[in-house]
Amino acid sequence: MTIKAMPSKAFWLGLVFGGIIFGFVFWGIDYSLGPEDEALKLALILPAYFFAGIFVFLLLGSYAIQYQIKNDVLLIKWGFRTIRIPLETINEIIQVTGKSNMFSILGVSWPGYMVGLYQVKGLGPVRMYATQPQQGFVYLKTSRGFFGLTPVNDNLINKIAECTEKEITVVDMDSMPEEIKGKSMQEDGFYRLLFALNIVLLLVFAAYLAIFFPNSGAPPFVVLLLVLAVALFFFNISNAGRLFQFSEMGGYILLLIGIAVTGIFLILALSEISL
Repeated sequence: MTIKAMPSKAFWLGLVFGGIIFGFVFWGIDYSLGPEDEALKLALILPAYFFAGIFVFLLLGSYAIQYQIKNDVLLIKWGFRTIRIPLETINEIIQVTGKSNMFSILGVSWPGYMVGLYQVKGLGPVRMYATQPQQGFVYLKTSRGFFGLTPVNDNLINKIAECTEKEITVVDMDSMPEEIKGKSMQEDGFYRLLFALNIVLLLVFAAYLAIFFPNSGAPPFVVLLLVLAVALFFFNISNAGRLFQFSEMGGYILLLIGIAVTGIFLILALSEISL
């Protein structure tokens, strides 16, 4: 029996936005640094290629996630990988409903896609191979780890329950007390405001360079400031959400640092272009 993951547009979103972002980063590094900056260019371009390679691997994984039960083994097909979970190792089957409060330990996500190791407050750690876990997911506790899946229907969880002769436990995250579930950063108004300000400032910076940098006579190094601001943004948002779960103020400060540094880069660009 083969069951697809819930449908999403994650692959196309990743392809478009990832292509734009990495394309700009590679172009910006090459354009802004000349032959005399070979050491700095190498120090920037190698990590960029490394992260681009990881992104391509993750992007291919987002194209089609499938779950299959074959010969008493649950197969999770993700990209070029197949994760095998013998049904006899499954100890508990949980149907998670409602909106979970989760954060990345060593995982990656964008709209319609979540993969890697996450912590779900009120439940525990989980290795996600999912598309829409915010709408609920299947949580399997096994002797080989805890797994989060988002099958398109209930056929998979029912089949697992039938084969393992175990009951399905339903956990409603919406009814879970906040002292157990914790506070979600998506529901924190100030966090969302700071996150939005980071994006707005980056867009303003990009728009300013696009309009005023051509034919301004400013040094090409100005473009590198935007490249660094983009890299800082992704570093900050990947860590701010994790830090927020342990210290709300720590999450705020990390986002504020991003705003401050991007603002400084924008001021430097303004001064160079206006001279």
